[in-house]
Amino acid sequence: MISLSLNQRNQITQRLLSIISVWGLGVAVGSYFGLFSTFPLPWFALLVAMGITLPLAIYYGNSVFQTYIQGLHLNYLTLFHIWRIPAALIFFYYGSQHLLPSTFVRNAAWGDLAAGLLVLVVVALPKSDWKYWGFHLFGLADFVTAVGTGLTFALLQVPMMETIATYPIALIPLFGVGLSGASHVMALDILVRKATSGE
Repeated sequence: MISLSLNQRNQITQRLLSIISVWGLGVAVGSYFGLFSTFPLPWFALLVAMGITLPLAIYYGNSVFQTYIQGLHLNYLTLFHIWRIPAALIFFYYGSQHLLPSTFVRNAAWGDLAAGLLVLVVVALPKSDWKYWGFHLFGLADFVTAVGTGLTFALLQVPMMETIATYPIALIPLFGVGLSGASHVMALDILVRKATSGE
């Protein structure tokens, strides 16, 4: 694996934060002005899928970026998931207003709440790779369940799922979901590499 200087790491960090900021801002502005609501639900599902696959394609296809991520402490890829607590609360609210299918709310909200709260436990536990294994496997399983349910309902064009394309909840599938899914896979890849290298 190639090595990166501190200056290179700082430059990548700045670029990465800029890209993430533009991504989030683009989703916020687009959903605020109703852009994503004009898309048929299957197209919206495609955007969600792209938000997951593109970061992973870059990770596995760009050795410099992969080296950068491999050099991160696993806490960084774990603490990020604290955002799933407010995401869960938003899902619960929309569900209480009958704005989303109850099955989707149940599958998405409870898992996100558990994952977000689990972050606090993981960070507080003594140093061990096992806590990261447990968290990221659980988080990925919840992620697959929630996203799978949402994508299924979108592809089936369930009318109540149209709400997911509106502001502000569109930020969850079009922004948070991609970052969450990618960070789980990247963290597990780091753990696998550490285990196979005997570190």
